[in-house]
Amino acid sequence: MDNILKKIHISLLSKEEASLPNLLVVCGDHGMSETGSHGGSSEGEVHTPLLFISSAFEKRSGPLTQPERVQQTDLASTLAVGLGLPISRNSVGNLILPVVGGKTMREQLRFVHLNGFQLSRLLQENTPAYEKDPGYEHFKIAEKSHGNWIKLYLEGNNSEILLNLGKKVLKQYLEALKTLSSSLSKQVAQYDMYSMMVGTVIIMEVLLLLLLSVPKALSKRAEFEVPLSPPLFSLLFYLMCLMLCAVHVIVCTSAESLCYFCSMSWLTAVGVMMLISALMCGILSAIAKIFENSRLPLKNPGVSSSSWSEIDVLILAGTIGHVLSLGASSFIEEEHQTWYFLINTLCLVLCQELCRNNFLLKECDPQHSTNVKQNFDSLGETSDCKNIDIPAASSSKLDKATSSSEFMKGSHKWISLATPWVILICCRLLRSLNQTGVQWAHRPDFGHWLTSSEHKPELSFLAAVSLLMIFFLVQRRCSLVSKIAMALGLLGVYSYRAAVGNVIFPWQHGGKDISKGITEARFVYVFVLGIVFTGTKDLLKSQVISADSSMKSTGLWEVYSGLVLLAALLFRPHNLPVLVFCLLIQTMMTKYIWRPLKFDAAQITIMHYWFGQAFFYFQGNSNGIATVDVSAGFVGLESYVEIPAIFLTAFATYAGPFLWAIHLLCYLSSEVSRNSAAVGHGCFCYALMRSIPVAIYVVLVTGLRYHLFIWSVFSPKLLYEGVHVFITAAICLFFTAMDQNHFHRVQD
Repeated sequence: MDNILKKIHISLLSKEEASLPNLLVVCGDHGMSETGSHGGSSEGEVHTPLLFISSAFEKRSGPLTQPERVQQTDLASTLAVGLGLPISRNSVGNLILPVVGGKTMREQLRFVHLNGFQLSRLLQENTPAYEKDPGYEHFKIAEKSHGNWIKLYLEGNNSEILLNLGKKVLKQYLEALKTLSSSLSKQVAQYDMYSMMVGTVIIMEVLLLLLLSVPKALSKRAEFEVPLSPPLFSLLFYLMCLMLCAVHVIVCTSAESLCYFCSMSWLTAVGVMMLISALMCGILSAIAKIFENSRLPLKNPGVSSSSWSEIDVLILAGTIGHVLSLGASSFIEEEHQTWYFLINTLCLVLCQELCRNNFLLKECDPQHSTNVKQNFDSLGETSDCKNIDIPAASSSKLDKATSSSEFMKGSHKWISLATPWVILICCRLLRSLNQTGVQWAHRPDFGHWLTSSEHKPELSFLAAVSLLMIFFLVQRRCSLVSKIAMALGLLGVYSYRAAVGNVIFPWQHGGKDISKGITEARFVYVFVLGIVFTGTKDLLKSQVISADSSMKSTGLWEVYSGLVLLAALLFRPHNLPVLVFCLLIQTMMTKYIWRPLKFDAAQITIMHYWFGQAFFYFQGNSNGIATVDVSAGFVGLESYVEIPAIFLTAFATYAGPFLWAIHLLCYLSSEVSRNSAAVGHGCFCYALMRSIPVAIYVVLVTGLRYHLFIWSVFSPKLLYEGVHVFITAAICLFFTAMDQNHFHRVQD
């Protein structure tokens, strides 16, 4: 590197004009520790060399001295002054004086005055009581001394008095700059810890309540009740409210900087304190009930209810591993790798489970084998799963199981065994479609190849085939009217993409005028609203008029179909295969994995959640803001309209998790053989799976607020998590509205 810098410097000197010397700056954005870490706050990681090389500097002789320590923000101010440009308005850095040390005293004083004036203006804009700031006072004193020096200079005084006064003024300016920069830097790096702690406490209390409610929420009655009414009338509640209000008064009256929570009205603040107190009392009440129930004798002490399968172990290990990985910036940047690994491992475990049920248990457990055979046999009869929990007690049913043994060896058995491997192949193909993350994002992928102008015919063919596959996979459970609307809507999707120039029609040879495709997009929106309205009408009928499970199932599927059509419209053409594989995997897992293996609602919910997270990244998303496809917010709009643009952009971004969550509701509602609490179990598990990483991540981000990558890595991820929480809340409300059988429980 020394030789490279020498070559560059010699080359610059050979091309240099006499009046315009060049400047070569060598620096690093961060250092590195002895162990190779570069994201922490150790001495080696936050200090890096800064070297200025130019013919404008005098050659130094003698031994090398200890270099001066400067802030990284000082570089911007120094380069601006050296290039004769204005200092950036929001810069908080100081001028590095040795860089301009060769200039005259008048020029040096002029430079530091410009820097001081810029910093004092920035302080005035951000601090109400700026006049009392020590840096501002020092700057005014230095400015007054500078005026006296100018008077002497203009009088032609060239004595040693002028030189000494100039050095004194320069020292005053440098002290003022240092104090001003320090004050402004503290404001930039200052966090509203009180407000952050209040929010963190509420989030952790809600998470703890969810965890304490797991036994009851996942029971056969699916009861999730927060015991708030008794605590609200307890002495502990009022004592906690008084204590928290006292703390609030002390913090807000002694706070030196602006606090968001303190700026709220007292009524709002007291309401928040009451919420914290009520949640804490609810937690204590729930813990007391758990201890009270643990002392009661068990009804069946000989029966153990804690039997963990490989799926349960994987779910627990995967959830804990993913949450722990959120503490490292590299794992957040490459989070898609975590989810790809988890769903691949899940597929392998499912394959093992299928092999055990098809081969091993046939010899070890005849009754279990008979049930599995009947489960597979029912797949060929109907797509709607009726009551398939058939006990092997009567001889007629045993004869039926024996007669279906040949069928077990037939197509459905081998298709089910092949399903996990087909899913693995689909996931591998999707990984090649969109490179995401940071480390490999620059590498070309299949999506880039398709979107290049010379491959438009191939993209058009792929988009057409994808739309046909979407229709084939979605229409099977829709009404005739919805099938026609879906077909016309998908045709409109292709017409829209042809209008905006993404794809071409087969009969198109010459160039076609490109438009915004507003008419075509609105044509599709009409069919989306029509299908969703039809499904909503069936849902209302099933909820209000008659408790018809088949009508409810059809209504849910039609709502789901309308959302699939909307996703097809908003997805870019090269991403349509993501939607196809999403529907294909859902269909295969429903028919050949979940129904035959009879997983409970909690396990199926977590599988849906995992695949939803993986498909979020299959779309090409990442934890960086740059990968958000904002063009989806303008589909069918003449200009920017805030509410529709926000909704469309959010839906296009989170289409993967959203469609998997709605499919979960469709599946659990259509399974009449399940306990009627299955939808409640699914809602609770989905909320819990979303709450655990969000709550832990909020704590981690608070602890890592001074991390080198807090704004570039951790903060965008927090924004993604926050939006995802809002979407999850909407999904859980929809789940709750659809759980109509809450008071009609049947045996699983």
